[in-house]
Amino acid sequence: MSLVPDTLIEALKKHRYHIVGRHSAVKRCKWLYEALVHGRPCYKQKFYGIKTHQCIQMTPALFYCTQRCLFCWRAQSGDLQITWEETKLPAWDSPEEIVEGSIKAQLAILSGYKGNPKADPQKFREALRPRHAAISLTGEPTLYEPIGDLIQAFHKRGFTTFLVSNGTVPSALAKLSHEPSQLYVSVCAPNKETYKKVCRPITPDAWEKLNETLELLQSFKCPTVIRITAVRNLNMGNIEEYAKLIDKANPTYVEPKAYMHVGFSRLRLGYESMPSQSEIREFASKLAEATGYKIIDEAEESRVVLLSRLERPLKFSYS
Repeated sequence: MSLVPDTLIEALKKHRYHIVGRHSAVKRCKWLYEALVHGRPCYKQKFYGIKTHQCIQMTPALFYCTQRCLFCWRAQSGDLQITWEETKLPAWDSPEEIVEGSIKAQLAILSGYKGNPKADPQKFREALRPRHAAISLTGEPTLYEPIGDLIQAFHKRGFTTFLVSNGTVPSALAKLSHEPSQLYVSVCAPNKETYKKVCRPITPDAWEKLNETLELLQSFKCPTVIRITAVRNLNMGNIEEYAKLIDKANPTYVEPKAYMHVGFSRLRLGYESMPSQSEIREFASKLAEATGYKIIDEAEESRVVLLSRLERPLKFSYS
């Protein structure tokens, strides 16, 4: 039984979320369309070798999160005059059901391109065999208790996985039964005061828990990323404090990326909150100077810069 109102499910379907089981979802990423129709891949392909047209953007925790970030595109309780308990968790669907359902949903999304004369036929054929899961769409995926088993279920099918977490459930990351191919932790504030204003946590001690997660990062064997969603005039200052957090985590990469004025975030922030690529580059340069990381790549169309101590990013290859 679902713990969320039917009106919410209907609203999300109108926003083109493909609901999987009781609490998961897949949504077409705009870069899937760009890759198939215009040959323009997402920055994850440029940086890490992930093939955009073979990527499923999904979440196992569609309705559930520990934060109500101003910049997030997810529907939050109170949006659309619909309320629900965002941290009251359901009986979970099994990892296998979620993987099966996610692939099925992706194939349903792709069926719309079958007769499209503009779609690249070879890429379309490859897309019918997805190989990457971005476990990141909305919600906090580590709230899904068997998250390690979900990662394993994708890996068993030859997928790579990127897990994106807000870091507020360190216990889930500490006991992951299987690591993702790459782990992202969102660090979207340099200090507790900004964090409360920008990320608006709804669980206790969230800032302290995020810091616990940062201390855990060095124990991971997979590449790790600190993602900073940068919002103009909100969280792009206090470089030295960001540097301390990065130092604590010692991630493989730091990805400062511009807030995008999409989805339900438009109810909370204006168009002018999006930084330009030159602002992101300047922010990244200051971070590089303060941390000893180097700028090793950027993707202007996604307004993202990649910092690392490596000379070049590690690329994932597919057999």
